[in-house]
Amino acid sequence: MNYKVYSKDGKELRSINLDDNIFNLPVNEDLIWYAINNELANKRQGNACTKGRAEVHGSNVKPYKQKGTGRARRGDNKSPILVGGGTIFGPKPRDFSYSMPKKAKRLALKSILSLKAQSQILKIVEDFSIESGKTKDLVKLLENFEPGLRTVLILKDDDPMIKRAAANIPWLKYLSFNRLSAHELFYARQVLMLETAAKNLNDFYKEA
Repeated sequence: MNYKVYSKDGKELRSINLDDNIFNLPVNEDLIWYAINNELANKRQGNACTKGRAEVHGSNVKPYKQKGTGRARRGDNKSPILVGGGTIFGPKPRDFSYSMPKKAKRLALKSILSLKAQSQILKIVEDFSIESGKTKDLVKLLENFEPGLRTVLILKDDDPMIKRAAANIPWLKYLSFNRLSAHELFYARQVLMLETAAKNLNDFYKEA
């Protein structure tokens, strides 16, 4: 498919040929859902922890005798039904992460790229760099598009100066073409992709 390439000033420059197997696929909503949930699960720290009856501080001595008081039978003050006692079935540190099949993950990312391209949310921009590494210079460049929208910038490589400039922009996320995030891409209201990154994606997902 032919797609427009924009200059840094936001003006149309030329067209680029994008692979239909990456940018023009039927959208697989189920795979997108699984990919996003997989990423969110892998980010969970899983460090919530509560103490059970055997772990709380307290005496094992029976607080009063079993019979004759008219009160309920009581083993010790660490009972879960007492204030300060242990927690019943409370959370323990655990690993929530799991792996997703590589082909399924790639197909989910291609579905999202196709969705963004078909919705005209994806914009191919000529290659640029922020030599100064300053946030204000990158913001000035982004003003030629739609500033303020939740935006993802897809880089052709790990450009340290762009990353440095983008770090302080709350509505902008940057991703390398070979390390895309289904969650960030799907919820982005604007996707800016460098021209070389688009060409690299054609090769990166060629056999996927």
